[in-house]
Amino acid sequence: MRGNGWPGPLVWPLIALLGGSLWAQTAPEPEDSPRTRLTVEEAVNLAMKNNLSLQAGALALDTKKRKSDLVWNQFLPDLAVRGTLAHQNKASSQSGVAPLTSAQAGALGLSGSAEISIPGGPTIYNYMMPYSMTAPQWHVQGNFSASLTLSAALFAGIQAIQADYQAGQVTYEKASLQIERDVRKAYNDMLLLAENIALLRESYATADRQVVTAQANYRAGLAPELTLLQARVSRDNMKPTIDQAENGLALSEARFAMTLGLPYETRFELVPAEGETGFIPLDLAELIRQATRNKPDIRELQRQLAALEKSRKAQALQSYTPYLRFDWSLNPTFSPALDPFKDNWFKKDNWSDGGTFSITVGIGLNSLFSFTKEGQAIKDIDNQIKTIANGISQAIRGTELEIYNTLLALEQVQTTVEAQTETVKMAEQSYKLTEDAYKAGLQDLLQVQNAELQLRQARLEILKQEFSYRNSLIDLEYAMGIPFGALSSREGGN
Repeated sequence: MRGNGWPGPLVWPLIALLGGSLWAQTAPEPEDSPRTRLTVEEAVNLAMKNNLSLQAGALALDTKKRKSDLVWNQFLPDLAVRGTLAHQNKASSQSGVAPLTSAQAGALGLSGSAEISIPGGPTIYNYMMPYSMTAPQWHVQGNFSASLTLSAALFAGIQAIQADYQAGQVTYEKASLQIERDVRKAYNDMLLLAENIALLRESYATADRQVVTAQANYRAGLAPELTLLQARVSRDNMKPTIDQAENGLALSEARFAMTLGLPYETRFELVPAEGETGFIPLDLAELIRQATRNKPDIRELQRQLAALEKSRKAQALQSYTPYLRFDWSLNPTFSPALDPFKDNWFKKDNWSDGGTFSITVGIGLNSLFSFTKEGQAIKDIDNQIKTIANGISQAIRGTELEIYNTLLALEQVQTTVEAQTETVKMAEQSYKLTEDAYKAGLQDLLQVQNAELQLRQARLEILKQEFSYRNSLIDLEYAMGIPFGALSSREGGN
């Protein structure tokens, strides 16, 4: 029975008002969650500093830069030092005769019958003595060598290394621009989610006021209990929607934090976009001209093609042109007749040198035949060049279509926003009139809810279109190879 029992008629509206408002303020975001205030420029700087994929790209570029800076080391000779201690598996013996001087013969007590006659007069070796000995099984030999090969391919290879570094610079620049583009668009997407949540909260507060009004009308006998129940159900049904939107924003923030190199649990306080979206005039032909010339994706392919052509030239010169090779070696050998473990290593006479210096001119013949691996390597590079050239053509055509579609989308957004602005004004007026009629008992709750839903949808749609326009401008700036913000700074310039 209406009006009987606890709580009384004045308590119900108070409970509904306090309970609904308290949930709307505290439920979606815990009070103990600190937030990091972050502008879009600060977010870009963090991503450039901490993004892991960008750091990997920087390391790859550093490797290519080091090769390019030290490319002159192609003219350094190949140096090598070796030392060998060898042991023969089987001992060898030596025998023969050795010349002796007169003094040596006399010391040994040799007779004059051992004297030999040498035409032209006597020498210091006037006597011969037979000998027999077992040679040492251990032998020591050293080697020091230097070699340098000069050819036309060497100079072409230097150019290929430098071209590869230039291609790496463009690749890193492209990766940086992609990170910045993605960060700016993700920032806008989170702003849109936050704006949507704000609209949902506003709708929840409106639904809560409708519950209070329905409670008052019910207590005054101006509305049935069904109207009160419908108001409460409509309000409470919004809680899961708000929770879902809050969870979506939290997930987006976690992904955004990982992109910036921050802990995934970081929560952000984003700086809202200032002012309303202004539409700028765009020239399709000029956009396509700049994009097909400056888009990072196309420039990267062009640099890769240039580097590959330099590499192909070096490969061809190496295969079809002669080379000039200089070799020098020093081979100190410990006397085979001496034992390296017993005799003196530091006596000069115990060592012999068999070093050489040579100049060689040659040319490879395998590359003259297409079926050899050298001939096939050149054909493989030719196919890679054709593949990249084809990719450039496809990228240019795809960019032309991309710019055309983006421009059409921007024009559509402009038309939609202009029309939607009037729709929002009408929806606001319709909702106000319907709510006033509901308070006077001339309209039922369903009409008020429908009017509020239409207003919320109209506001959300215009928000989506505005953020879509901003993100499309970011895509255009990336495609044209111009600094981010160059187009958006002209908003309202028409």
